[in-house]
Amino acid sequence: MTQVPPPDQPYGPRPLSRSDERTWAILAHIGPLVLLALSAGTVGFLAPLVIWLVLRDRSAFVADQAKEALNFQITLLLVSLVGWLLTNVLIGWLVLLAAWITALALAIVAAVTVNRDEAYRYPVALRLVR
Repeated sequence: MTQVPPPDQPYGPRPLSRSDERTWAILAHIGPLVLLALSAGTVGFLAPLVIWLVLRDRSAFVADQAKEALNFQITLLLVSLVGWLLTNVLIGWLVLLAAWITALALAIVAAVTVNRDEAYRYPVALRLVR
C-alpha cells in the first residue's frame, strides 16, 4: 500500500485578506440596516449572525466586529419590542423612533471606524454574545 504525500497546503479555512476583512466587518455593521428597513426592526440581527458564524474561524477582526454588531442588534431588538409594547401609550413611537435613529447613526459610525482598520464598540450594546 502506498502512502499519499501530504498536500502542499493544510486543510481548514484560509485567512481573509485585510481588504476582505474590512469589507465583511463593514457589512456586519451596515447589513442590519437593510434588514431592519425590510422587516420593521425584527431580523436585523441575521446579517451579523451569519457573518460571525461563517467567518469567525477565518478572521479574528471580522469575528469581533460581527459579534459586536450582533450584540447591538440584539439590544436594538429588545428596545424595539419594548417600543412596540408601549405604542398604545404613545411613548412607544418615540422609543421606536429614537432606537431607529440611534441604530442608523451608530451603524454609520461603526462602518467608518472599521473602514479605518479600527475596532468599534457600540456604547449602548448589551454584551450577550461573547
